Amino acid sequence: MRPKKSFYQRHEALILGGGAVAITIAIWQALWSAGKISPLFLSGPSAIVKQFDYGLTKGTLLADMRYSGTNFILGFAMALVSGVAFGIIIGWYRTARLVFDPFLNALYATPRIAMIPMIIIWFGVGMWSKVFIVFISAFFPILVNTVGGVRNMDRDLLRAARAFCASDWQIFTTLALPGAVPFILTGIRQGVALGLIGVVVGEMFGGSQGVGFMVAYGGQTFATDTLFVGVIIVAFSGILFTWLAERLERRFSRWRPER
Repeated sequence: MRPKKSFYQRHEALILGGGAVAITIAIWQALWSAGKISPLFLSGPSAIVKQFDYGLTKGTLLADMRYSGTNFILGFAMALVSGVAFGIIIGWYRTARLVFDPFLNALYATPRIAMIPMIIIWFGVGMWSKVFIVFISAFFPILVNTVGGVRNMDRDLLRAARAFCASDWQIFTTLALPGAVPFILTGIRQGVALGLIGVVVGEMFGGSQGVGFMVAYGGQTFATDTLFVGVIIVAFSGILFTWLAERLERRFSRWRPER
């Protein structure tokens, strides 16, 4: 029988991580209150909270969050569906892999930020240019991981399936696809992070609303409290979505076929 864990052992990560964050914020606020930090270059926790409250009650923060959230959800959903579908096709069919491999390598190696001016020319400065930037940012990690998962099928299991005269469809549904699920979820976790970067960068380059525009506006006007509100919203969104993706990854990692 395993010994019962203490409260500290059960919540060690939360206690240590939360304590470190609390101490950092306390020191930061103390320096801010003592006037040791110039508001021109950095804001304080109390000023950031005050600006956050003002944005929620009297400003456009809710509208900006809704706009950025819509851009992210639409772009990421498109990247998820198309990335998984194309990844399965390219990973399973050798001819498709040989045809598309040069294009994928070239596009995957190209920094997405270099394509933003061209995307804005194509789609304009409205919502769909931001959606497409999120899409192209999240698409490639999902695609590449899905291809790797399909191609990473255990060769011993494949030989055993062939020995029992399994059809290609049976091999795909019972070996290739379940084995690729953990890789797909890893790609989703990476796609979430890059998609959030994409929505912020897209709104910073060619937007008049959204959290990314708020960050750019705060930087241009030296309103560091406004800038930090946007940065913190993006950071917490990343933490939340990454946590959800990690939970899914742990849940479905058992789908990998056992020897």
